Amino acid sequence: MSTIEAILMGLVQGLTEYLPVSSSGHLTIAAALFGVNGEQNLTFTIAVHVATVLSTLVILWKEIEWLLKGLFRWDGSLNAEQRYALAILVSMIPVGIVGVFFKDYVEEIFGAGLLVVGCCLLLTAALLIFSYYARPRQKEEISLLDAFIIGLAQAVAVLPGVSRSGSTIATGLLLGNKKEKLAQFSFLMVIPPILGEALLDVLKAMEGGAEAATSGIGLVPLAAGFLAAIVSGCLACRWMIGIVRRGKLIYFGIYCAIVGALLIVFSHGI
Repeated sequence: MSTIEAILMGLVQGLTEYLPVSSSGHLTIAAALFGVNGEQNLTFTIAVHVATVLSTLVILWKEIEWLLKGLFRWDGSLNAEQRYALAILVSMIPVGIVGVFFKDYVEEIFGAGLLVVGCCLLLTAALLIFSYYARPRQKEEISLLDAFIIGLAQAVAVLPGVSRSGSTIATGLLLGNKKEKLAQFSFLMVIPPILGEALLDVLKAMEGGAEAATSGIGLVPLAAGFLAAIVSGCLACRWMIGIVRRGKLIYFGIYCAIVGALLIVFSHGI
């Protein structure tokens, strides 16, 4: 992977991690276009996912600071910050189960080709469009049950082509949660799973030495892609929060439907 290719793929990751179009699906498409092999792509994917987590910390630092300040304060009952942290913890359960018991199977799916990505993009499109037209009764708080169901959507989004932000936000909207709160919750709930998975992968790679840790991709392209993902991630994160508040997800649903259909057609050589 060249430095230019790494920068372009980093930009793709940073933008599509927050926009509801599937970062994993678009990284798979970009890897196919650039001819990046699976081993390099896995290493690069871990690096740029960590980069987008850092961009979340930058954009949502005030919310994170609010959460941390109240997390260890006890007022005789659970305060708002502790209830919020508990909801995030509950939302992590499904993806944690997938990561522990089905990690190898998921990695096989990532190498299954563009047909799988196309089908999953159509699923993302259907969910986004359906959530746009649904009008459930609005709730003031994200309950623990809703957090678990949103977590299920995040677990399904490990499939390349199923948007994590799109599926979690759309699921939250269908459950009746207010759109003003969903983008923030969606972006915060992914931080612990991504960092945990990255730590496990780094420890595993370190067992094989420095050469295994980079898996054939140079440190300069890796660093360039990492920085590109942080910068584009900050821009996309701020943009996406505004998009959710304005309720404009249907346009991304149309985009996912078009790209998904084109990938299916292309994969069949038509």
